[in-house]
Amino acid sequence: MKLRDLGTWAVLFGLSLPVWAGDRPGVISGYVRNADGNAQMGAVVQILGAADRSLTVFTDGAGHYFASGLLPGIYTLKVTAPSFLPTLRERIGLGPGATVSVNVTLNTLLSVMQLGTPRTTPDDDDWKWTLRSVANRPILRVVDDPPVRIFHDETLPSENQQQPPHEISGTVSFVAGSAADGYGSGSDMATAFTLERSIFADGHLTFHGDVGYGDNLPAGVLRASYANKLSDGSEPSLALTVRRFMPSDPNLHYAALQDLALSAGDDFTLNNVVELKFGSELQSIQFLNHVSAVRPYGTADVHLSSNTVLEYQYATSRPDSWTDKGFDSAPADMSDSNPRVSLLNFTPKVERAHHQELSLSRRIGKNNVQVAVFTDRVVDPALTGTGEVTAAGGFLLPDVPSATFSFTGENLNTNGARFVLQRHFLADLTATLDYAFGGVLDLTQPGVQLQSAQQSITTLRRHSAGAKLSGTLPRSHTKWITSYRWVDGPALTPVDMFNASPGQSDPFLNIFIHQPISFLPGHVEAIIDVRNLLAQGYIPVLAQDGQTVYLVQAARSVRGGLTFTF
Repeated sequence: MKLRDLGTWAVLFGLSLPVWAGDRPGVISGYVRNADGNAQMGAVVQILGAADRSLTVFTDGAGHYFASGLLPGIYTLKVTAPSFLPTLRERIGLGPGATVSVNVTLNTLLSVMQLGTPRTTPDDDDWKWTLRSVANRPILRVVDDPPVRIFHDETLPSENQQQPPHEISGTVSFVAGSAADGYGSGSDMATAFTLERSIFADGHLTFHGDVGYGDNLPAGVLRASYANKLSDGSEPSLALTVRRFMPSDPNLHYAALQDLALSAGDDFTLNNVVELKFGSELQSIQFLNHVSAVRPYGTADVHLSSNTVLEYQYATSRPDSWTDKGFDSAPADMSDSNPRVSLLNFTPKVERAHHQELSLSRRIGKNNVQVAVFTDRVVDPALTGTGEVTAAGGFLLPDVPSATFSFTGENLNTNGARFVLQRHFLADLTATLDYAFGGVLDLTQPGVQLQSAQQSITTLRRHSAGAKLSGTLPRSHTKWITSYRWVDGPALTPVDMFNASPGQSDPFLNIFIHQPISFLPGHVEAIIDVRNLLAQGYIPVLAQDGQTVYLVQAARSVRGGLTFTF
């Protein structure tokens, strides 16, 4: 009797097994890259099936997409991204509980029509259809209905993942010209290089350097960093940076500024809705005496919908403007590097800042809009001046090679607001408008003695408006950015100096050109970087010897060179 009952249950279980298995959901995942093998972040991947089996996901920073919870059946994969032709993969069969890997290569219209298109540098956020308030992070990461998802590859078995190749890539840049941007801007000639390699499957190692030389004493920045993407979607990183600058002034006994910085950070999501990015940098500075500084930072993004992101940001240092040029191979200007140091009574002063910002970003058709409010507190700000001076008196930090100097300003306490509008007109043309209102440091009267200028510095409210055009010329593949930022009065510091949105631009008229040179072997590109072309915003003051020098937001500079990519 018991054997018959056992046999009956076995038959019933065997008959129900196909029905149970047929309801088991499956997974479709893979990587999206361009024809050069570069990962495409923020690409839209539509999995089309029956009416109740369609799903839309987005690729992450590695170009990876992951769609789970799909019922068994036949699906069509449609992938779209700005500047690329749509790509279809049809008749993808998904069995019960199966995992299917589908990798997609996107092509531009030009690459389809022509053969042997020169390799370009990886796309940057200035040429991606995103609006973000910190660099290198997409705005569109979630979807509504089906439930909100932020996709990583945590549940995809390692044997089914296609990892990027373990290749070494890098750039070497040779740049020369005037670098009148402030203390630490280096000499008249410099070499910058970057080496990158993927290691340990999901790890990424980068080594970057910028070394100045020529007729002046050497100055340079070396940086090594490692980032690893874990199975839970988080991406911890660690970096070590060494900087060395020479003021070349006998009044300072030719002392060199040496800075060692160790930074660590992480990036992960909570409940597939909140994205957190945070970290800190510990700086140890040796110049005349020892100074240390801790610089934490953090952002919290709340994805309200597929088109809307609410973000809180906290920063303790100004953003590096060279990273916003839109080119991975653009050589860093060493004046953009922390720490920002000035001198007061022969005592080094390190600029310490606290920036808080709340922003709302939304995509409306072909337009991206951002509204933000912020508060800034900057202690011992390092202002920039231009003219031949010495450190006699102990209140100036001169940079003889670039004929500029740093000057300690009064503390800045202010708040303000920002509005950004970005429109993508064509695949190779983007326009951005930026308006900001906030406090700046300014002199109560120009022409004062430089020794007493600090007592004449105060905080005033200013309006600022900026316009930026960026694009790529189809035939020559020339990438370019031109921008102009206007201020409604004299100012020693920019309005909204911590602006890291797509509307960020250097003060006044700036031009940046990146031109591939096809007739030379290898991947060679020419760079032209012009800042404050019209030499605007120069505020005159009197030096100790009675000569007129100037305090400026940004000194005029012209730099150019060649970049070799391998």
